[in-house]
Amino acid sequence: MLSRVALRSAAARQSASTALVARSSATDVAGVRDEKNFPRPVRGEPGKVRLGFVPEEWFQFFHSKTGVTGPYTFGVGLATYLCSKEIYVMEHEYYSGLSLLVMIYVAAKKLGPSISAYLDKEVDAVEAGWNEGRAETIKSLEDAIAEEKKSQWRAEGQELLVQAKRENVLLQLEAAYWERLMNTYTEVKRRLDYQLEKSNLERRLAQRHMVDWIVTNVTKAITPDQEKQTLDRCIADLAALAPRK
Repeated sequence: MLSRVALRSAAARQSASTALVARSSATDVAGVRDEKNFPRPVRGEPGKVRLGFVPEEWFQFFHSKTGVTGPYTFGVGLATYLCSKEIYVMEHEYYSGLSLLVMIYVAAKKLGPSISAYLDKEVDAVEAGWNEGRAETIKSLEDAIAEEKKSQWRAEGQELLVQAKRENVLLQLEAAYWERLMNTYTEVKRRLDYQLEKSNLERRLAQRHMVDWIVTNVTKAITPDQEKQTLDRCIADLAALAPRK
Protein backbone atom coordinates (compact mmCIF):
# COMPACT_ATOMS: atom_id res chain seq x y z
CA MET A 1 0.00 0.00 0.00
CA LEU A 2 2.74 2.46 0.94
CA SER A 3 4.60 1.75 -2.26
CA ARG A 4 1.52 2.43 -4.32
CA VAL A 5 0.90 5.68 -2.44
CA ALA A 6 4.51 6.70 -3.05
CA LEU A 7 4.25 5.85 -6.74
CA ARG A 8 1.00 7.74 -7.09
CA SER A 9 2.37 10.82 -5.29
CA ALA A 10 5.44 10.77 -7.55
CA ALA A 11 3.23 10.44 -10.62
CA ALA A 12 1.05 13.30 -9.35
CA ARG A 13 4.10 15.55 -8.87
CA GLN A 14 5.38 14.63 -12.31
CA SER A 15 2.00 15.30 -13.92
CA ALA A 16 1.77 18.64 -12.07
CA SER A 17 5.20 19.66 -13.34
CA THR A 18 4.37 18.72 -16.92
CA ALA A 19 0.90 20.26 -16.78
CA LEU A 20 2.28 23.79 -17.14
CA VAL A 21 4.33 22.73 -20.16
CA ALA A 22 1.46 20.86 -21.79
CA ARG A 23 -1.11 23.56 -21.03
CA SER A 24 0.11 25.83 -23.83
CA SER A 25 0.04 22.97 -26.34
CA ALA A 26 -3.27 21.59 -25.06
CA THR A 27 -5.08 24.71 -26.23
CA ASP A 28 -5.19 26.10 -29.70
CA VAL A 29 -5.12 29.72 -30.84
CA ALA A 30 -8.80 30.25 -30.02
CA GLY A 31 -8.29 29.03 -26.43
CA VAL A 32 -10.27 25.82 -26.94
CA ARG A 33 -8.90 22.61 -25.42
CA ASP A 34 -7.70 19.95 -27.84
CA GLU A 35 -9.80 17.03 -26.59
CA LYS A 36 -8.31 14.62 -29.13
CA ASN A 37 -4.61 14.98 -28.40
CA PHE A 38 -5.00 16.11 -24.78
CA PRO A 39 -8.04 14.36 -23.26
CA ARG A 40 -9.33 15.39 -19.88
CA PRO A 41 -8.08 13.32 -16.89
CA VAL A 42 -10.39 10.64 -15.58
CA ARG A 43 -10.62 9.64 -11.93
CA GLY A 44 -8.56 6.50 -11.52
CA GLU A 45 -9.74 3.35 -9.84
CA PRO A 46 -7.63 1.46 -7.27
CA GLY A 47 -5.64 -1.49 -8.59
CA LYS A 48 -6.17 -5.15 -7.77
CA VAL A 49 -4.83 -6.59 -4.53
CA ARG A 50 -4.41 -10.07 -3.07
CA LEU A 51 -4.92 -11.14 0.52
CA GLY A 52 -6.65 -7.81 1.07
CA PHE A 53 -3.55 -5.60 1.06
CA VAL A 54 -0.80 -7.01 -1.19
CA PRO A 55 -0.70 -5.27 -4.64
CA GLU A 56 -1.10 -7.39 -7.73
CA GLU A 57 2.09 -5.86 -9.15
CA TRP A 58 4.19 -7.69 -6.52
CA PHE A 59 2.80 -11.04 -7.58
CA GLN A 60 3.40 -10.19 -11.25
CA PHE A 61 7.00 -9.26 -10.41
CA PHE A 62 7.61 -12.64 -8.76
CA HIS A 63 5.62 -14.56 -11.36
CA SER A 64 8.09 -13.86 -14.17
CA LYS A 65 11.00 -15.23 -12.02
CA THR A 66 9.62 -17.81 -9.57
CA GLY A 67 6.25 -18.81 -10.95
CA VAL A 68 2.90 -18.79 -9.21
CA THR A 69 4.08 -19.97 -5.75
CA GLY A 70 7.03 -17.58 -5.63
CA PRO A 71 5.33 -14.67 -3.83
CA TYR A 72 3.73 -16.93 -1.25
CA THR A 73 7.02 -18.80 -0.65
CA PHE A 74 8.83 -15.50 -0.25
CA GLY A 75 6.26 -14.24 2.24
CA VAL A 76 6.25 -17.43 4.33
CA GLY A 77 10.05 -17.64 4.24
CA LEU A 78 10.46 -14.02 5.23
CA ALA A 79 8.01 -14.41 8.15
CA THR A 80 9.78 -17.62 9.25
CA TYR A 81 13.16 -15.91 9.11
CA LEU A 82 11.97 -12.91 11.12
CA CYS A 83 10.37 -15.09 13.75
CA SER A 84 13.21 -17.67 13.98
CA LYS A 85 15.89 -15.02 14.34
CA GLU A 86 13.69 -13.16 16.81
CA ILE A 87 13.88 -10.04 14.68
CA TYR A 88 10.13 -9.89 15.13
CA VAL A 89 9.42 -10.70 18.79
CA MET A 90 6.06 -12.33 19.48
CA GLU A 91 5.07 -10.56 22.66
CA HIS A 92 1.64 -9.80 23.95
CA GLU A 93 1.18 -6.96 21.42
CA TYR A 94 1.67 -9.49 18.63
CA TYR A 95 -1.33 -11.48 19.73
CA SER A 96 -3.33 -8.29 20.25
CA GLY A 97 -2.42 -7.23 16.72
CA LEU A 98 -3.27 -10.68 15.42
CA SER A 99 -6.70 -10.60 17.04
CA LEU A 100 -7.20 -7.04 15.80
CA LEU A 101 -6.24 -8.16 12.29
CA VAL A 102 -8.81 -10.97 12.45
CA MET A 103 -11.46 -8.50 13.59
CA ILE A 104 -10.55 -6.11 10.79
CA TYR A 105 -10.71 -8.96 8.26
CA VAL A 106 -14.14 -10.06 9.49
CA ALA A 107 -15.39 -6.46 9.54
CA ALA A 108 -14.05 -5.92 6.01
CA LYS A 109 -15.85 -9.03 4.79
CA LYS A 110 -19.12 -8.15 6.54
CA LEU A 111 -19.25 -4.36 6.33
CA GLY A 112 -16.79 -3.72 3.52
CA PRO A 113 -19.19 -3.92 0.52
CA SER A 114 -21.80 -1.62 2.10
CA ILE A 115 -19.17 0.91 3.24
CA SER A 116 -17.47 0.73 -0.15
CA ALA A 117 -20.77 1.33 -1.93
CA TYR A 118 -21.57 4.27 0.37
CA LEU A 119 -18.14 5.83 -0.12
CA ASP A 120 -18.34 5.28 -3.90
CA LYS A 121 -21.72 6.99 -3.90
CA GLU A 122 -20.32 9.93 -1.96
CA VAL A 123 -17.35 10.20 -4.31
CA ASP A 124 -19.68 10.08 -7.31
CA ALA A 125 -21.85 12.79 -5.72
CA VAL A 126 -18.82 15.03 -5.17
CA GLU A 127 -17.60 14.41 -8.70
CA ALA A 128 -21.08 15.12 -10.07
CA GLY A 129 -21.14 18.38 -8.11
CA TRP A 130 -17.80 19.35 -9.61
CA ASN A 131 -18.96 18.48 -13.13
CA GLU A 132 -22.37 20.11 -12.74
CA GLY A 133 -21.10 23.61 -13.47
CA ARG A 134 -19.13 22.34 -16.48
CA ALA A 135 -22.17 20.44 -17.77
CA GLU A 136 -24.36 23.55 -17.37
CA THR A 137 -21.79 25.65 -19.19
CA ILE A 138 -21.61 23.11 -22.02
CA LYS A 139 -25.41 23.02 -22.18
CA SER A 140 -25.64 26.81 -22.33
CA LEU A 141 -22.98 26.94 -25.05
CA GLU A 142 -24.78 24.24 -27.04
CA ASP A 143 -28.02 26.23 -26.73
CA ALA A 144 -26.18 29.37 -27.85
CA ILE A 145 -24.77 27.48 -30.85
CA ALA A 146 -28.26 26.20 -31.72
CA GLU A 147 -29.66 29.74 -31.48
CA GLU A 148 -26.82 31.05 -33.62
CA LYS A 149 -27.51 28.42 -36.27
CA LYS A 150 -31.20 29.32 -36.15
CA SER A 151 -30.29 33.01 -36.55
CA GLN A 152 -28.09 32.15 -39.52
CA TRP A 153 -30.97 30.18 -41.04
CA ARG A 154 -33.27 33.17 -40.53
CA ALA A 155 -30.65 35.45 -42.08
CA GLU A 156 -30.54 33.17 -45.12
CA GLY A 157 -34.34 33.45 -45.31
CA GLN A 158 -34.04 37.24 -45.16
CA GLU A 159 -31.56 37.11 -48.06
CA LEU A 160 -34.05 35.08 -50.10
CA LEU A 161 -36.80 37.56 -49.18
CA VAL A 162 -34.64 40.51 -50.22
CA GLN A 163 -33.83 38.77 -53.50
CA ALA A 164 -37.54 38.12 -54.12
CA LYS A 165 -38.34 41.77 -53.36
CA ARG A 166 -35.58 42.88 -55.72
CA GLU A 167 -37.00 40.67 -58.48
CA ASN A 168 -40.48 42.05 -57.74
CA VAL A 169 -39.17 45.62 -58.05
CA LEU A 170 -37.49 44.72 -61.36
CA LEU A 171 -40.79 43.28 -62.63
CA GLN A 172 -42.61 46.43 -61.55
CA LEU A 173 -40.03 48.59 -63.32
CA GLU A 174 -40.37 46.50 -66.46
CA ALA A 175 -44.16 46.75 -66.31
CA ALA A 176 -43.89 50.54 -65.85
CA TYR A 177 -41.47 50.69 -68.80
CA TRP A 178 -43.82 48.78 -71.10
CA GLU A 179 -46.78 50.86 -69.89
CA ARG A 180 -44.95 54.10 -70.66
CA LEU A 181 -43.84 52.70 -74.00
CA MET A 182 -47.48 51.86 -74.81
CA ASN A 183 -48.55 55.34 -73.75
CA THR A 184 -45.89 56.83 -76.01
CA TYR A 185 -47.04 54.65 -78.91
CA THR A 186 -50.67 55.66 -78.31
CA GLU A 187 -49.84 59.37 -78.16
CA VAL A 188 -47.66 59.24 -81.27
CA LYS A 189 -50.35 57.29 -83.19
CA ARG A 190 -53.02 59.75 -82.08
CA ARG A 191 -50.98 62.70 -83.26
CA LEU A 192 -50.14 61.01 -86.55
CA ASP A 193 -53.83 60.19 -87.05
CA TYR A 194 -54.61 63.84 -86.32
CA GLN A 195 -52.10 65.01 -88.91
CA LEU A 196 -53.46 62.51 -91.45
CA GLU A 197 -57.05 63.57 -90.81
CA LYS A 198 -55.99 67.19 -91.03
CA SER A 199 -54.26 66.58 -94.37
CA ASN A 200 -57.31 64.71 -95.74
CA LEU A 201 -59.64 67.47 -94.56
CA GLU A 202 -57.47 70.16 -96.12
CA ARG A 203 -57.38 68.18 -99.39
CA ARG A 204 -61.19 67.74 -99.40
CA LEU A 205 -61.70 71.42 -98.65
CA ALA A 206 -59.27 72.37 -101.40
CA GLN A 207 -61.04 70.05 -103.86
CA ARG A 208 -64.45 71.44 -102.91
CA HIS A 209 -63.21 74.99 -103.16
CA MET A 210 -61.65 74.26 -106.55
CA VAL A 211 -64.85 72.62 -107.83
CA ASP A 212 -66.94 75.54 -106.58
CA TRP A 213 -64.52 77.98 -108.14
CA ILE A 214 -64.56 76.14 -111.48
CA VAL A 215 -68.37 75.82 -111.48
CA THR A 216 -68.75 79.47 -110.56
CA ASN A 217 -66.36 80.66 -113.22
CA VAL A 218 -67.91 78.39 -115.87
CA THR A 219 -71.36 79.58 -114.89
CA LYS A 220 -70.21 83.17 -115.14
CA ALA A 221 -68.67 82.49 -118.55
CA ILE A 222 -71.96 81.13 -120.06
CA THR A 223 -74.16 83.92 -121.58
CA PRO A 224 -77.97 83.80 -121.59
CA ASP A 225 -77.99 83.08 -125.33
CA GLN A 226 -75.55 80.16 -124.92
CA GLU A 227 -77.68 78.88 -122.08
CA LYS A 228 -80.85 79.13 -124.17
CA GLN A 229 -79.17 77.41 -127.12
CA THR A 230 -77.84 74.65 -124.94
CA LEU A 231 -81.28 74.18 -123.38
CA ASP A 232 -82.96 74.01 -126.77
CA ARG A 233 -80.40 71.52 -127.98
CA CYS A 234 -81.02 69.35 -124.96
CA ILE A 235 -84.76 69.44 -125.49
CA ALA A 236 -84.24 68.54 -129.12
CA ASP A 237 -82.02 65.64 -128.21
CA LEU A 238 -84.62 64.41 -125.76
CA ALA A 239 -87.31 64.72 -128.34
CA ALA A 240 -85.19 62.78 -130.79
CA LEU A 241 -84.60 60.06 -128.31
CA ALA A 242 -88.24 59.73 -127.26
CA PRO A 243 -89.52 57.83 -130.35
CA ARG A 244 -86.76 55.24 -130.06
CA LYS A 245 -88.16 54.05 -126.74
